[in-house]
Amino acid sequence: MEMFHLRYFVAVAENLSFSRAARRLHMATSPLSRRVRDLEHELGTRLFERDSHHVRLTQAGSALLPIAKDVLGRFDDIPWRLREKTSSARPTVYIGIPPGLHQRMRERIKELERACAEEYVLKRWPGGSADLLAAVQRGELGMALVHLPVHAEGVSVLEVMREPLGAVVPAAEFAGRESVSLSELVDHTYVSPAPRMVPTYFEQLKVRLADAGIRNTITLNSGDYGATAEIISNGSAFSISMLDPGSSMHRYRTESNVVLPFDDFDPALATGLVWRADRAESDLRTLVERAAEVVPDAA
Repeated sequence: MEMFHLRYFVAVAENLSFSRAARRLHMATSPLSRRVRDLEHELGTRLFERDSHHVRLTQAGSALLPIAKDVLGRFDDIPWRLREKTSSARPTVYIGIPPGLHQRMRERIKELERACAEEYVLKRWPGGSADLLAAVQRGELGMALVHLPVHAEGVSVLEVMREPLGAVVPAAEFAGRESVSLSELVDHTYVSPAPRMVPTYFEQLKVRLADAGIRNTITLNSGDYGATAEIISNGSAFSISMLDPGSSMHRYRTESNVVLPFDDFDPALATGLVWRADRAESDLRTLVERAAEVVPDAA
């Protein structure tokens, strides 16, 4: 049995889906399934009940889950616990930064760096929200700014910003408009970047779009937001993005696109600061306290 067997098992157990777990782990479904079966064979018991529609934990699987998470947690904690025990200098703490982070949040992180300069060396690490959250859980990152919602055991969440969202539409069709309704977009195709780059909240937006009759979608393999803008420029397509002109996402716009508020619903993307709850009582106590004072957006 290797650590990756336990990590794969936990991913499937938390998602109750081999396909979702595979996406989270950035691997194909078939090797993930084989590794889980290898673990079941070594332990001599089934961990999951599987059929064509559902995946459920067996009694043995339910018993193994907290054990596996505890073992993985202790294993992943080794690097930062070792640094804590052996380093006399200021510890280096990495803070995760998601794509498209608003400039105001970047300024807040700079303020946090200044406020904690005597206690920590803060460095930034880029990534999608799901990957950053997982890195916080493993102890590789001290903190991360991630797009909400977040539901993760042992992780504290502080909402720090909420950004209104609007429709990115072709300027040729919507020039001069102050808003747009979902009913006007029924014949348009919704364009989305790669799933790993899209916040979880956008899954809820897809449901809202489908309820409004918008069912034509394109999901790009690339995480390049510029590619999304180019497709919209061709016409008869749209995406959803930050409405505030001060958002860094606006650098991906082209002159052929405009961003308009919706006049029939009010979507907003929340950003939260996350950290391991147990580390707030140990090596990150001061950082967490300063972050709670400095990072939340007052705008």
